Amino acid sequence: MTDDGLTKIITDRAGRDEPLCLYAYDLDALTGHVERMTAQLPSRCRMFYAMKANSAAPILRALAPLVAGFEAASGGELAKARAVDADTPLLFGGPAKTDQEIAEALRHRVTRFHAESVLELHRISQAAAEAGTTADVLLRVNLSGPFPSATLAMAGRPTQFGIDEGILADAVGAATTLPGLRFTGFHLHSLSNNLSPEAHLDMLRLYREKVLGWEHAFGIRSEVLNVGGGIGVNYADLEGQFVWARFTRGLARLVEDFPAHWREIDFECGRFLVAACGSYAVEVLDVKRNHGVPYVLVRGGNHHFRLPSSWQHSHPFTVLPVDEWRSTAPRPELRDESVTVVGELCTPKDVLARDAQVSRVRVGDVLVFSHAGAYGWEISHHDFLSHPHPHHVFVTDGGECR
Repeated sequence: MTDDGLTKIITDRAGRDEPLCLYAYDLDALTGHVERMTAQLPSRCRMFYAMKANSAAPILRALAPLVAGFEAASGGELAKARAVDADTPLLFGGPAKTDQEIAEALRHRVTRFHAESVLELHRISQAAAEAGTTADVLLRVNLSGPFPSATLAMAGRPTQFGIDEGILADAVGAATTLPGLRFTGFHLHSLSNNLSPEAHLDMLRLYREKVLGWEHAFGIRSEVLNVGGGIGVNYADLEGQFVWARFTRGLARLVEDFPAHWREIDFECGRFLVAACGSYAVEVLDVKRNHGVPYVLVRGGNHHFRLPSSWQHSHPFTVLPVDEWRSTAPRPELRDESVTVVGELCTPKDVLARDAQVSRVRVGDVLVFSHAGAYGWEISHHDFLSHPHPHHVFVTDGGECR
């Protein structure tokens, strides 16, 4: 979907009785991006899609033929994945799996579990024994660090994720002796939204040394090393993104030093795969000043697009002018201002962008927030104040699909 295509989708809907508010997803851009990414992965490396970033059925259908499988973190995500593709490989993670979800995962024929505690290993063992099957498990380890800097640390400090490296011997013992389990390797997801290829390679070098040390200490051999996702999107500088080609060139050299019995190196990216394919478009309902600050108020907000307030950043947008103005009321506007964009919720936290320079914005114009394909709608509190939900438009081959 070109910029002109997105503009047409928006302008066709703008100026109606109902103020415009929609998500638009470019499935052709998505598949092209993911095809280029997976083509650059070296031998033994495979890309899984982390569904938590965006689990819409058209997104999953577009990705299923291109990735090695999906990573799900709930029973609901497992069901969504199977509704789209009955056979795609599934990885099942998440820090608080219920007995029911574990049983569902076995019924859905998950490829591997990512076990987050010794107790969870016992739960998976019991469920597998009751089902008369064997479950492959990776141990998710919360490493002691230190790690490169990133927006969000998932390990190296107290979090709810993974098994404390200090008690790894207990987990290895359970994984290798409990009935119904087959120890397969380790899952090490330590950072989120990392923007540096060099830092990511440094982290993988740390993973290599850690796993080699554990294999020696515990007398085990890993078949699979899952290095998680954590590759970020630079919302502050859209031209300064993580350089995937530079990363994969270094990865190819690094993998040569991985032992041959590590038959599979898995990535499970979400944001980096789907963020750029989505846009969030909202109509301007009002502009005003309060205590000298210019505000742009829109139909929508963080009940639809919570990412900016969740990550506490100012999300990039462009102003799409809509010249038609049907009202007899005056049409307020701002020119050459640094504005704050807010939504329709009754809370001062409903902010989408701060100190954003605009040359001109009028009531009735549309703001288009780019890179809204990941962790937007999925993490938002949709029904706060019971406002209408946005429309969701999925476009491929120049036309809309369902």
